[in-house]
Parts: sequence; structure tokens; C-alpha cells
Amino acid sequence: MFHFVIFLPSVSFAPNEFAAAERPSAFGPESVFLYQFDTIGQIAIFIHRDNMRGYPARYGQSKNSSTSEGRVGAAHVNPLFERYIGIDYSGAETPRSSLKVLRIYKGDRLTTPQEVEPPPSPRKYWTRRGTAEWLVGILSEGPPTLVGIDHGFSFPLRYFEQHGLPLDWPSFLDDFQRHWPTDEDIYVDFVRDGSSGNGAARSGNPRWRRLTELRARTAKSVFHFDVKGSVAKSTHAGIPWLRYIRQHAKDHVHFWPFDGWSVPPGSSVLAEVYPALWSRTFPSAGRTADQHDAFTIAE
Repeated sequence: MFHFVIFLPSVSFAPNEFAAAERPSAFGPESVFLYQFDTIGQIAIFIHRDNMRGYPARYGQSKNSSTSEGRVGAAHVNPLFERYIGIDYSGAETPRSSLKVLRIYKGDRLTTPQEVEPPPSPRKYWTRRGTAEWLVGILSEGPPTLVGIDHGFSFPLRYFEQHGLPLDWPSFLDDFQRHWPTDEDIYVDFVRDGSSGNGAARSGNPRWRRLTELRARTAKSVFHFDVKGSVAKSTHAGIPWLRYIRQHAKDHVHFWPFDGWSVPPGSSVLAEVYPALWSRTFPSAGRTADQHDAFTIAE
């Protein structure tokens, strides 16, 4: 099954878009449950994909059927995606550094996710740059793929209010990269200490959290650095690479739901996830914590 908790702050949607997204049929076999929504667009949506490996009859079964395991099925539907990719991200070191904790798993509707090794190079592990370049290639060539990455894709509304920024995600990406150029060969901490970029002009308070993070309870602020379980460094390192993927993969990738609720036919989707909510439901099977998070995103 493919689990997503998608965090989306600071974007407004028309009522008809919201209504369409609330209906599971809008996403094919994916079951979509509204977790939270308010008028300013801060939402968390939990999606799970019925495990289709060997169980095609599950679709169309009732919610209470013992064989459907309580999942909501949909009769006579075609899946939107052929592949599922889970990425456990890291904001350590530089974009060209080989990072042992950056892990990628890939599966499809018929096979269990397996770890993806980086392309042959002197580096043993994935780099952030290499991950972004690989995603551009694999998503541009198809088939339609659903990708989950476990770092923040945007910031709390307080950030936009504090800095007088429009509630527009593409503009946010450009503005953030100008101030936090962490797609260059630098550490995130270089921007934090003022030796690179201009992070002081686009900083945030660790007490600021998105509504989704408040509802998830265990999720930390994207500005809460240097604590266990922090996503701040990976978020500040990863956002410029979202911009890179968006620029280079172009129409092949739909950044959901920033690009709209409905996914164009044949498109791949890239979304933020929070695997801590369900990773313990799977046995670790000898995987490291980072491998396990990537696996459970893709499973």
C-alpha cells in the first residue's frame, strides 16, 4: 500500500477544486481522505493505495469486507501510476556529498519496493544533486510515477506574512532559492551563519508550524533546527532542488496539489510525505531507519 501524508500550507483553492479532490474517484484507485482543510488552504490529506499485488479483486469490494481490509475500493478503475518511489531525504553536507542516510526505494503495483542504488560513480551513496537529476530523467521518460519525499515543500503562513510574500508556490520557490542557494556547492549552515546567501532576510521562527504539523502532533516545524527528528535542514536543502526538478522535468511532473488538485493524464506526481505516521506498521526486515522510511513510503 502507498501511504501519503501531504502537507500543504499557504495556498488557496477554489471550492470546485476542493470538492473534486475530496472524491476518491478523482484519483482513480487512490483513496483520498480529508484530514484537515480551512479557508486559507493549509491542509493535510492522507492517501493510501490498495495493495494490488495479487489482489485485483479488492477493487469494488465493500468497505466492511474482510478481504478488503477496511480499505475503500473502486470498481472498474485504472490506476493513475505505474511506479511508486519513496525517498528518505537528507540535508547534510553539500549537494555533491555522498550521503549514507539518503535512500531511495522503488516499486510498482505488482512488486515489493527495492532499494535503488545510485548510478556508477566514485561516490558510494546518493547525493542531493544526483537524486534531483535522476528524478528528472526517470519522471521525464515515464511511465506515470508517484514520488514521495520526506521534507517540507513549503512554509507556514506566518513566514509569508512576515516577509510580505504572495501566496504563490512557484514565486516562493524562486524567492527562497535566491536567499537560500543550497543547490550550490555549500552547506545549509553556510547560509545560516551568513557566509553564503541571505538567509537572515528569509528566516522563520521554530514556533511557527503549519496546521498539518499541529494536527500530526509529532511533526516539527520546518524552522526547528538542531534537534532530534528535525526536518529543517533537509527542507532548507531540498526546496531549491524541487525548483530544479520543476524547471527541468517541466510538464512531465505535477507537484501535487500546488499545481492543482486534478492530475493530468499521463503525468507523474511529486508530493511531500511524513512516513513517521505509519513506518512502524511494517517490520524493519534488517533495513536501517533511513532505508525503512524510504521503503514504507513506496510500499
